[in-house]
Amino acid sequence: MTREEKSQYIEDLAGKLSESGVFYLTDTAGLTVETVNQLREKCFKSNIELRVVKNTLLKKAMEQIEDTNYEDLYGVLAGPTAIMFAETGNAPAKLIKDFRKKHEKPLLKGAFIEEAIYTGEENLEFLTSIKSKEELIGDIIALLQSPAKNVISGLKSGGGTLAGILKTLSEREA
Repeated sequence: MTREEKSQYIEDLAGKLSESGVFYLTDTAGLTVETVNQLREKCFKSNIELRVVKNTLLKKAMEQIEDTNYEDLYGVLAGPTAIMFAETGNAPAKLIKDFRKKHEKPLLKGAFIEEAIYTGEENLEFLTSIKSKEELIGDIIALLQSPAKNVISGLKSGGGTLAGILKTLSEREA
C-alpha cells in the first residue's frame, strides 16, 4: 500500500468512525475463510458492516477525529482486528453471541456506543441487553400513554353518563 493509499484509507476510515455512533472491535484470529464468510453473511443480513483493519491505521483514523476521545480503545488494538459498524447499539453484541453458539470467535475487544466505551469480553452480556434508541422511545411512549388509558377506561366503564363519571372518580379517590 503506498503512502497516498494509506492516507486515503485513514481518511475514509476516520469519516466512517465519525459518522457512526456504534462500532465494535473484535478478534477473529484463527477463524477459517469459510467461517469468516459465514460471519460476513450474518453481518450483512443484520445490517452490520464488517471490515478487517490494520491496528495502526485504525488508531491513526481515531486520532484524526477531534470531537471524540477513543484513547480507552487504543489498548485493545493488538493482534488481528475486525470492526463492526452498526446503527443499533446491541445488534453486533447479539450477533457475536449468536455466532459463538457454533464457533469460539469472534471475541469482543471493545465497543463504542453513543459516546460510551466498553472494553473487554466481560461486557458482551451487558451489551446484548442494552436497548436501542427506538426501543427506549417506545418504552417512554408506553409509559406516557398508560395514565391516559386508565382515565379513558374509567370513563367508559361508567357508561359515559355524568353519574357514572362521578361514581368512577369517587371510587378512585377512596
